[in-house]
Amino acid sequence: MIEFVVIGLVVLCASCLQGSIGFGLGMIAAPLLVLVRPDLIPTTIILLAINISVFAFLRERHNVDWSMVLWGSIGRIPGIIAGTIAVATFSQTGLSLTLASIVLIGVAFSLIGWKPAPHRRNVVVAGLFSGLFGTSTGIGGPPIALVMRSVEASAARATISAYFVVGSLMSLTGLAIGRQLTLTHVAYAAAWAPFMIVGIALSSIVIKRASTRALHALAAGVAVLGALFVIGQALVS
Repeated sequence: MIEFVVIGLVVLCASCLQGSIGFGLGMIAAPLLVLVRPDLIPTTIILLAINISVFAFLRERHNVDWSMVLWGSIGRIPGIIAGTIAVATFSQTGLSLTLASIVLIGVAFSLIGWKPAPHRRNVVVAGLFSGLFGTSTGIGGPPIALVMRSVEASAARATISAYFVVGSLMSLTGLAIGRQLTLTHVAYAAAWAPFMIVGIALSSIVIKRASTRALHALAAGVAVLGALFVIGQALVS
């Protein structure tokens, strides 16, 4: 029960961040989950993320750039295929190290300040890597967030959320075909849903009171700590 509540509180905080900046649930919650319940990665994270994305999309749907959603989703298709194969074939240690590496790479890109232009080619490439990382580990936010860095904050949040609604459904379809979606994943996602809902509600307040830069820094710091713990456990085991 303690383990369940701790994970639920992490989901709450991560959901608040995702609702505030468009991503963050996977980067923060996945490292903890892979430490205590690796069998739930990545499917449970994706099930939670799609609900957050729906709420965030409905809140700011008038700011969505649908052309970016389209090209990102097209690029996501080959990434989903590769990610599904990875989940089915990698060892648990291999998936843990992959997850931690993706977190660290995502944080590194956010720190160096690189802002690739959000044009069609870059969005397709970002969608490919987002599909690969999101389907294999539940962390598909960094590639898309990277190409959206130069976009106004509300438009970026809305577009990323719309992309994840579509992309998460695509990833879940791939995982279901690969027999990596079970009733256990659904049950745990449903059990942590109340924490997620509270986090989303809090995000509406946080958006108005906290700077986007500060929230990005907070997400990056927590994600790095989680990734380092995952790497340490994987190396020890």
